[in-house]
Amino acid sequence: MNSVEIRKTFLEFFRSKQHLIVPSAPIVVKDDPTLMFTNAGMNQFKEYFLGNVHPKAPRIADTQKCLRVSGKHNDLEEVGYDTYHHTMFEMLGNWSFGDYFKKEAIEWAWELLTEVYGIDKDRLYVTVFGGDPAELLDRDDESFAYWNKIVPAERIIYGSKKDNFWEMGDTGPCGPCSEIHVDIRDQHERDSLPGRELVNTGHPLVIEIWNLVFIEFNRTASGKLEKLPASHVDTGMGFERLSMVLQGKKSNYDTDIFQDIIAEIARLSGKHYGENELADVAMRVIADHLRAVAFTIADGQLPSNTGAGYVIRRILRRAVRYGYTYLGFEEPFVFKLLPVLSAKMSSTFEELEKQKELVSKVIHEEEAAFLRTLSHGIRRFEHYVGSHENEKEISGAFAFELFDTYGFPVDLTNLLAREKGLTVNMEEFANKLNEQKERSRKAAEVAAGDWVVLSESEQPTVFTGYRQLEDTVRILRYREVTAKKKKHYEIVLDRTPFYAESGGQVGDTGLLSNHDERIAISNTVKENNLIVHIAEQLPQWPERQFTATVDAAKRLATANNHSATHLMHAALRKVLGTHVEQKGSLVDHERLRFDFSHFGKMTHEEIREVERLVNEKIRENVAQEELSEVPLEEAKAMGAMALFGEKYGDHVRVIMFDRHYSVELCGGTHVPATGQIGLFKIVSEGAIAAGVRRVEAFTGKAAEEWVDRQLDQLLAIKEIVRGTGDIVRSVQHLADQHSESQKKVEALLSEKAARMADQLLAKASYIGKFSLVEARINDDSEMLKNIAGQIRAKNDDTAAIIYGSFEGKANLVLAFPDKLVNGFGIDASGIIRQAAKHIQGGGGGQKFLATAGGKNPDGLDAAAAEIALYLKSI
Repeated sequence: MNSVEIRKTFLEFFRSKQHLIVPSAPIVVKDDPTLMFTNAGMNQFKEYFLGNVHPKAPRIADTQKCLRVSGKHNDLEEVGYDTYHHTMFEMLGNWSFGDYFKKEAIEWAWELLTEVYGIDKDRLYVTVFGGDPAELLDRDDESFAYWNKIVPAERIIYGSKKDNFWEMGDTGPCGPCSEIHVDIRDQHERDSLPGRELVNTGHPLVIEIWNLVFIEFNRTASGKLEKLPASHVDTGMGFERLSMVLQGKKSNYDTDIFQDIIAEIARLSGKHYGENELADVAMRVIADHLRAVAFTIADGQLPSNTGAGYVIRRILRRAVRYGYTYLGFEEPFVFKLLPVLSAKMSSTFEELEKQKELVSKVIHEEEAAFLRTLSHGIRRFEHYVGSHENEKEISGAFAFELFDTYGFPVDLTNLLAREKGLTVNMEEFANKLNEQKERSRKAAEVAAGDWVVLSESEQPTVFTGYRQLEDTVRILRYREVTAKKKKHYEIVLDRTPFYAESGGQVGDTGLLSNHDERIAISNTVKENNLIVHIAEQLPQWPERQFTATVDAAKRLATANNHSATHLMHAALRKVLGTHVEQKGSLVDHERLRFDFSHFGKMTHEEIREVERLVNEKIRENVAQEELSEVPLEEAKAMGAMALFGEKYGDHVRVIMFDRHYSVELCGGTHVPATGQIGLFKIVSEGAIAAGVRRVEAFTGKAAEEWVDRQLDQLLAIKEIVRGTGDIVRSVQHLADQHSESQKKVEALLSEKAARMADQLLAKASYIGKFSLVEARINDDSEMLKNIAGQIRAKNDDTAAIIYGSFEGKANLVLAFPDKLVNGFGIDASGIIRQAAKHIQGGGGGQKFLATAGGKNPDGLDAAAAEIALYLKSI
């Protein structure tokens, strides 16, 4: 049975048990502050377990894309070295929300595994919760009894709280679980040692295949367990492990899920899988990480230096590093594997094929950038070793600097060190890394108290803000939250005109007030589909009635920007083409920011045409047309685009401005008619990633003020050039005059530099294999660079170290003739960066000429001495 058939069989089995089959949620989490990525099948149903939303059906099943690379669930460093850990994996699951419970979950799991999939019953073991006296929790004898009807007692194992009591987090729904384990060892191994003794011991061939969680408790912030009003079932079965078992393999990577990708890696590298262990690890790492990176980018998360984007960048860089180190890839290669992945997975996950071009370009650009980083890191390493030739250990602080500042992996530093007979002080490195992690942990630490419930409500908060900016409300619940050592309160209302941040639109601000008090609302957010109002203080009498009032001026400006975003999106597709798709947006009361797929810089004419189309629609004063509760497929048929990475319900809200011009799925707030926007003006356009552009624009009053500022600057220029006619011609004339004057100055300075170079060459000292000019000249950096360049041009056997201070700043220049660079493999750029620490600065350049600047002129002598010492050692 191939992997496609295995997945289909699971879903069809639970369809026959009256389960609603739902699509996978995006791998990137948008409205849960406790998660970056979906790391379990239950994440998209968290709001059901918390009671914030009624389930769309009492029974649900799906296959969910998951990613485990950060926080509590972090499998990254195991990936590639064992047979079953992954970053991205699929979780097959079935759920019951207050419907069936332990009996049905256990019976159906056994039926599917043994009767449908045909797994040998003698290879299966099950565990049940063995109780916990400290928590006053009894053994789960109920589950034991159900299992014992179909499984011999010797195959049922009571497990610890660690293995058999599942918790969503520090607080929230939880309960005992029952795991199903499979023993896939060879028969002679099974005869020598029963599988029962290897369950939950970490044996790679006696593994958990399915976890049945019985959610019946809620853990409060105090640690207390409270019985839930209804019991639920949450099961998760690893698709990759199941495929391994059903296909008779001993490793997930030997299944058809991975083998096509591994075969392509082997072809591209010219190596064979199975011949070299380190090469095999590298191929497994790359095959796994390709999936994680491709699916995440397809769901809308681009690599970056922060948050979820940093995690994706780190995964991709790990793949590139293994390819570079063990497979000899020195050019981008991961992007070339995408067609194989798409062919294997797109039948289930269509976003992979539809976003393939964008994903490929983003991966290629990231690979190229990191390969440059690796090259730079190796040069810095070589310079460090050269300047510490009497030391046998690489400083852990230096290894951490390479890792933290330049993104250079510490295991590659270790590898380079071993090749030179050196070691790395890993204890010092670990201390530096832990210090950084502790700083990050403290910065992100959030402590939330239990909800104080004032009024139980079966219904979620009613949002009234589409039609009004003020409403009479009552507080349903509140809690105290401490983040970054600052305390605030989260408040949930029965109804609210406050828009909660989502879909790129920021949350509303305003007031909660009555005759006795006024509470400022500083933000409104969504947490697991709950509308949460953020306040710095709590009402003195929270049980009283309040008036909720939105800041009208901010809402008006935000609505202008949001509606203008829709008009601009439509205009971009008309001007640039229908390949344009939204990749991100930010809408607040000051401006709008819009990210979209496009593979080239917009021309001035294209920007002007987009502005013309948008302003034309504004002048037409097109009325907003809103359609609520439209079936999703019907909305798509109307022309509304569903964005990859967004989670939609079965019914959606459609916003139209001229149904032949702009039709979008949107839950945000908008103008009643486009004339309210007033004016639209694009103020910047640029790239943020391969194939993704970013436009920023102003509307209304902000646009007018921006235009006024440009006119003020134009008038100021007119005064300066004293132009009475064509200002552009007047400015051009001044620029031409300046250019001529500059050329004359540069010629004079070049003559001066040449004379000084001749004087310095006459004083050059021979240091063994070449000559060296070393001089302090207190002039600006351009003059020092000119002198060093002249020395380089005049003599092909002389290096130059020119340094000095100018206007309180330190300047340092290092120049080598080509003969030295090619003959000795030295790199001025890498050397000067290392020396720049003495002047508290940084530098760079080319192999033959590099410059550095800093704020500590007192360190110039030490910097020059370090460079000279290194050159004399060559």
